Amino acid sequence: MAETTTSSERSTADWQAADAAHFLHPFTDFKALAAKGSRVIVKGDNIYLWDSEGHKMLDAMSGLWCVNVGYGREELIDAATRQLKELPFYNSFFQTSNPRAIELAELLAEISPPGFSHSFFTGSGSESIDTIVRMVRRYWDIKGQPARQHIISRNNAYHGSTMAGASLGGMSGMHEQGGLPIPGISHIEQPFWFGVGQGTDREEFGRKAASWLEARILKIGADKVAAFIGEPVQGAGGVIVPPASYWPEIQRICDKYGILLISDEVICGFGRTGNWFGCQTMGFKPDLMTFAKGITSGYIPLGGVLVGDKVARVLIEEGGEFNHGYTYSGHPVACAVAVENLRLIRREGLVERVRDDVGPYLAEGLAAIENHPLVGEVQSCGLMAAMQLVKDKANSTCFDSDVDVGMICRTICFEIGLVMRAVGDRMIIAPPLVITRAQIDEMVGLIRTALDRTLEELKRRGAV
Repeated sequence: MAETTTSSERSTADWQAADAAHFLHPFTDFKALAAKGSRVIVKGDNIYLWDSEGHKMLDAMSGLWCVNVGYGREELIDAATRQLKELPFYNSFFQTSNPRAIELAELLAEISPPGFSHSFFTGSGSESIDTIVRMVRRYWDIKGQPARQHIISRNNAYHGSTMAGASLGGMSGMHEQGGLPIPGISHIEQPFWFGVGQGTDREEFGRKAASWLEARILKIGADKVAAFIGEPVQGAGGVIVPPASYWPEIQRICDKYGILLISDEVICGFGRTGNWFGCQTMGFKPDLMTFAKGITSGYIPLGGVLVGDKVARVLIEEGGEFNHGYTYSGHPVACAVAVENLRLIRREGLVERVRDDVGPYLAEGLAAIENHPLVGEVQSCGLMAAMQLVKDKANSTCFDSDVDVGMICRTICFEIGLVMRAVGDRMIIAPPLVITRAQIDEMVGLIRTALDRTLEELKRRGAV
């Protein structure tokens, strides 16, 4: 059996060889990664990471949209340690609970929008999405409308990578593998003005994009549609912030046809957009909300579903047994970390800080980048933002796909000490909520350097 070693006891080459020999990574070309060698991250502190070569990087992606309170928070480490000593695990089956799960459910009811009194816990965002599918269909069964099975989502949405999650997501690359989507799911076009709405007024485009939902409902038949699901701001799809007119119109359509409205808050929840939940920022009132990531700042895996009172009342008072759940639903250590994490966010006023201070300051800093020759559009919402890279700024002409400009820029980012993600030709960021104004200045400076060097590389290749 391999012995546990500290990060410094083995060389980077040793770690990479062992990684290639034994560890299959998510969303990865395994052969290509084995040939290249993985980047081995060994330390995190505040908003910074270090790899096994001692290279320091500003983490502008909060790990994977989740390290909201930054790395190295002793409060969360201590909460996990205390709970591990007291009760490291027990399940929530067999009419059993534990104090930390109960405390977390109470706290979530406090911070959630009015009308959300109940939580169902899972281990991840993907599990939360699977739970949503089961719960929504169960709701309509109990209501005596079992034909309401169909769930409508959007192209380029991301809702996880389980069978149900990848099906609800609207990413063709995922649908090409595994016989997806599963039956009873369809997609409408996304509210991406730069991609599909240029030449029209943004707010008029927002209403038009919402109208695609009504058209799909009428095509399927309202008596067969169970729900519509969407991220308040599309995250993994490229931080696509919809026009202000979009979500209120979606709400009107769902109400008109009696369709349940689901807000996927896995990325947008817990302060990312300047409110506790993205639906509050975007101005709509869902019936259910999925969550994960920021609830524990990524320190321990945890997800769940916030169940609106309308749905919960039916499930509780009329439903009988709900045949669904997970071994780790309400895991006491995960819930203990989540409780302390949410209390920490409250104590430090991070939600308000994103809304009133660092969110607007980031928007100001990125506005100055919008004049860069490579940038066709900048969008931001709280502490998440995107820069659309273009070949011809004057005409908003995008690069040919074989140029892969996003990956060129991403590679340069790592070289200069910045973690910034590429989604096609969009460069996206979502830094920890604890980031300071000085650190935003540092990050924006690194972004500009990355864009300048990307432009130089494109010129060298003859791509611009």
